[in-house]
This record gives sequence, structure tokens and C-alpha cells, in this order.
Amino acid sequence: MSYYKEFTITAEPFNPEIISSILWELDITGINEEVNCLKAFATTDGGVTVKAISAQLQKLVEQKMLFDFKVEEYLLEEKNWNEEWEKNINVIEVSDKIVIKPTFREYERKEGQIVLTIDPKMSFGTGEHQTTKLVLMMLEKYVKNGMNVLDVGSGTGILAIAAVKLGAESAIAVDNDEWCFDNAKENCLQNNVTDKIEVKLGEIKDIAGQQFNLVLANIQKNILLDIADQIKEKTAVGGIVILSGLLFSDEEDILNAYGKLNYRFLEKAQLDEWIALVFKG
Repeated sequence: MSYYKEFTITAEPFNPEIISSILWELDITGINEEVNCLKAFATTDGGVTVKAISAQLQKLVEQKMLFDFKVEEYLLEEKNWNEEWEKNINVIEVSDKIVIKPTFREYERKEGQIVLTIDPKMSFGTGEHQTTKLVLMMLEKYVKNGMNVLDVGSGTGILAIAAVKLGAESAIAVDNDEWCFDNAKENCLQNNVTDKIEVKLGEIKDIAGQQFNLVLANIQKNILLDIADQIKEKTAVGGIVILSGLLFSDEEDILNAYGKLNYRFLEKAQLDEWIALVFKG
């Protein structure tokens, strides 16, 4: 009988994409995002321990990205991972218009609906998380035909794909994680949008010589503050910026920072403690 290690990680604030990115620096074999925690998996003969994970998370505390965290370890019998993964990925009706489904779930599209086929693999952006839903709902409102879009920290590519499906002419999806790069390319192929979306491995600073009618960034407050000037450079005059990955408590800092860059605040959307903020350049 074989076993594996499961680590349950809770944190305040709970920001799964930031926590996941630092966990991947360890020799883990997978991560599952659940409602209030992340579950990380590792082999029993590897060097992943509670102490090793705590050391990684402490870096986020020192950077003031986390206030507190807790790591619990369990030894469990080996499972069929593909089967377990598929159990956790379901069809999500974000709105009357936008539906997200994995390749292995059937869904009968209703008239007027846009169905996004997304297999998340190890990337953030399944549509389960409130911030992804918030941005999708804002895209439904703000995407106009012919727009060019920049999706910063694109994860699965879901936001760029949705923007194109909603009428945008083209999009660039950029992420500095190789898992995300590969996964976004697969999802673009699955949704037949490879002719309109360029997936790039890198950061916003690597996108040169171009401005965009619509800029999306579903990341984390500190990163959104750090790259505010770069987002400004990439926003066309009168362009729309949609920011999320934000807690309600982050609102004032983001409004102040982007207000100083002469963005005009348009609106806020909220689900539970998470928010999305929309600006006009």
C-alpha cells in the first residue's frame, strides 16, 4: 500500500494564487484550491514538510502579503489523481450569459450563452473563485467589439478567452509561470481562439510598444500597487482597467494609488469579502 502527504494550508488573507506560486518552489506534486484553504500534495520520500512550507509562507508574512497562516499535515493512502481532480471541477454558471465547463463535463448551451471550456490543471482561474467571477461579470459589461486586451497574470487564460468570446478583436495573455503559459495555450486551442490571443511567458514589463483599450489584472494588492505605473503605460487614452484579486480592505489603497495616476474610478463589484475595481484612463 502506498501513501502520500497532504498539507492543508489556511491563511489570512486567503489569496490562493500568491500562496500557490510560492509553494511551487518546493517539491510538491499538486495543489487543490478549496473554499477556505489550499491542499498541497507531496510524496513521502521527498523533502516537503510542515517546516519547509511554513518557511515559504513566512516569506509572505515578511513581505506583508499574509498576516497569519496555519499548516497541517496528513498521511493518506494513494488515490487515482485524475479521478480526484475531475471530481472537483464542475460546470459554473457565472451569469445568464457566461458559463465555464471543463472538457470532461457535458453542458447544453442555451441561446445567447458563451461557454468557456477551461481545464485548469495547475493554474489559477477555474471560475470557482470570487475574483474570477467578478472580472468575468465586469467583462460582460465593458468589452466592446474591436477592443484589444491585455490580461496580466493570466493563469488559465480564462479572462483573455472570455474577452475575445465577448467581442474583443485580440488579446495578449501574459504570466510568469510556465504552468500557466502551457495551460493558457491549451485552453486557447480548446476554445478556438488561438488566432486572436497571444499567450506570453513573462511580465507586464515584457509587453513592449503597445497600448490596450482594456487591461485586466486579477492578482494581489501589493503586485497591483507595484505595477500601477506599468499598467498606466499600457492603457490607451480612455481605456478601461479592471483590477481584482482584492479584498474589501484593499479598496482604499488601490483607489489612492490609481487615482494619483489620473485614472477615473467607475465602479466596484463585490462577492463576499472580495472586490473588483473598474477604472477609466
